[in-house]
Amino acid sequence: MKKLICALAFLLATVFVPSAMAAAGAVEAVQMPAWLDRAGLTVPVSPGIALQAGDTLRTGTGARLLLKLEEGSLVKLGENARFVIEKAQPKSGVFEAAFNVVNGAFRFTTQTLAKSTRRDVKIRVGQNATIGIRGTDLWGRGRDDKDIVCLIEGKIEITGNDNKLLTLDQPLQFFQSTRSAPPEPLTSLPPPQLEVFAAETEIEFGKGSSAKGNRKVIVSGFATRDEARQAARGLRSNGYPAEITADNTVMIDKMESELSARQLGAQLKAGSGFKEVRIQ
Repeated sequence: MKKLICALAFLLATVFVPSAMAAAGAVEAVQMPAWLDRAGLTVPVSPGIALQAGDTLRTGTGARLLLKLEEGSLVKLGENARFVIEKAQPKSGVFEAAFNVVNGAFRFTTQTLAKSTRRDVKIRVGQNATIGIRGTDLWGRGRDDKDIVCLIEGKIEITGNDNKLLTLDQPLQFFQSTRSAPPEPLTSLPPPQLEVFAAETEIEFGKGSSAKGNRKVIVSGFATRDEARQAARGLRSNGYPAEITADNTVMIDKMESELSARQLGAQLKAGSGFKEVRIQ
């Protein structure tokens, strides 16, 4: 019972953020599997979940995430990423935020703010770079062997692991640094390479993605409700937001299209061994 109460409290907290705690943003779309860690508990990610400071988002193999921050900026995460929201709050006309891309690829694209609002965002990438952002579009990746950042548009300041401040103000300027050496000299990234990098963080709509759509994947054929519960628990543990319906079936909803729903259904048949899977 205690676990059930904790899980219910977590579920409510992922949708409704208390007024005393400013919302950092929300999940716009997900290409599963992906997880949200909060206060020692973990749930699978689904569109509409409200985010707050202290949250950690994780993606699995082949997964993607699209987040929209409270002030309008978009954050895209690639597969096997770990993204920590350390701080996110409006303060005296300034949106202050600090994020940590522990590993994986990401893209951060700012939106135009009202004249009365300013932005003060810092992003730490792996172990080698801290980025100061006012308004820009950039792509980066944190990895064990090398951390990289590419400016797509605008201007950013990066502090490397040598504590020296670098300014990137030209499109496609490229920063890279290993864990065992100071940052390499800035270079210019060829446009075709940026296209390759950018694809790592783009949700592949139509390939099992969920984005507040109205299609559902229904798994049935369970003899008892306990069997359905066990199946749902297994799917949720594996990063799929499955729920049990009144007729003892398991449902994953908000699929963005019939094509995406069919793709996910095929994945569940192949990976989890479910035989009775249909699209609604």
